[in-house]
Amino acid sequence: MTQPLWTPGTALTRAGLDRRTFLRGAGLGLAGLTGGALIGCGDDEGDGGGATPAGTAGAGWTAGEGLEKTDLRVGYLPITDATPLILAHGLGYYQEAGLEAPDPTLFRGWSQVAEAFQARQVDVVHLLMPMAIWLRFGQGFPLKLVAWNHTGGSALTVAHGVNSMTDLAGTTVGIPFWYSIHNVVLQMLMRDAGLTVTTGDPSKANGEVKLVVMAPPDMPPALANGSIAGYIVADPFNAVAEVNDVGKILRFIPDVWFEHACCVAVMHEDDVRDRPKWAQAVISSLARAQVYARSNRAEAARLLSGDGENYLPQPLPVIERALSHYDHAEYVPIGAIEHEDWQTDRIDFQPFPYESYTEELVRQLKETVVEGDNAFLRDLDPAEAHQLLVDDSFARAAIEAAGGAEAFDIDASLTREERIAV
Repeated sequence: MTQPLWTPGTALTRAGLDRRTFLRGAGLGLAGLTGGALIGCGDDEGDGGGATPAGTAGAGWTAGEGLEKTDLRVGYLPITDATPLILAHGLGYYQEAGLEAPDPTLFRGWSQVAEAFQARQVDVVHLLMPMAIWLRFGQGFPLKLVAWNHTGGSALTVAHGVNSMTDLAGTTVGIPFWYSIHNVVLQMLMRDAGLTVTTGDPSKANGEVKLVVMAPPDMPPALANGSIAGYIVADPFNAVAEVNDVGKILRFIPDVWFEHACCVAVMHEDDVRDRPKWAQAVISSLARAQVYARSNRAEAARLLSGDGENYLPQPLPVIERALSHYDHAEYVPIGAIEHEDWQTDRIDFQPFPYESYTEELVRQLKETVVEGDNAFLRDLDPAEAHQLLVDDSFARAAIEAAGGAEAFDIDASLTREERIAV
């Protein structure tokens, strides 16, 4: 496992591309969702963390009042994980908060999003949370995690002949990124089933599974032609497999790790520190969009699809399924849902970045096989990581402005205990 996770020197890919160029086949998604390189990261010039000074982003803040700047550039991948960031644009929430936001910039893949963010071509993006941890502590890039973008929204999708985790022994499974909750949870499930990770030829007798990083839009076709036995990824690519009948859900990830965060909203640390009213306007807009998405899933799907504003290239039936289809009568008998009592959704939305989740994620990353140098994890203290990475003051104020914790069905204490059950 010596091959680096990213290849240095690859040119930055700008967005501003026609969304329709990402359509491939019968609704199988966009091209090149992974790949490319991360640019070099600069030194952290910030103060190393801490909350926004009291009073700058609290309940007394009024939309548009005294913003340190008004322009806002949003970057996103065209997946349902991006829903709040792009829905806030489609619903006009950024404008109502006093922000001047052009059309959000669509990027081909995670590396391109990160490159554009590091190059300050965009101000706010959604990143895989483990990727945010890697950027902040593995590369020393000064970013702040300011809100969760969503919870859940991912699944392990397999070929029709695969009926259990042990059936994956001797096969190849696709993952979207080494530093992803998908890789973390997949390896939890594998360990529980007595399976081990390999990047070479997998031995069925030895219970080995080969993991390969794949562009998510390539996953359904690869499953259909038999080159992989399954993949674990964010929707709508699981819904794509279902709608096109090329695979089935073996396990929903929110049924393994209760209301986990996959993608999170990140900003540059100096924007958070020096432009707190602007940052608050952004996060309050995102929280408003989350409330809307929770209560108006069908309309949100229409707005996001080609039937509406065309933020996402997948067809409406796929997006509708990804946002709302979590039928216990269908999924419990096949084991895709094991914890009916958890009362989760396929995907849900709330902005608060729980400390308990950051800490447990860091602990789990230490146990997860990744390619490339992950030495930074060895001495990373989970509690310290949260304090340095996260500023939750904006999410707290946004929750209050959006109607309180009950608007998101979360506890008013804004604390929780992590629930993981493989």
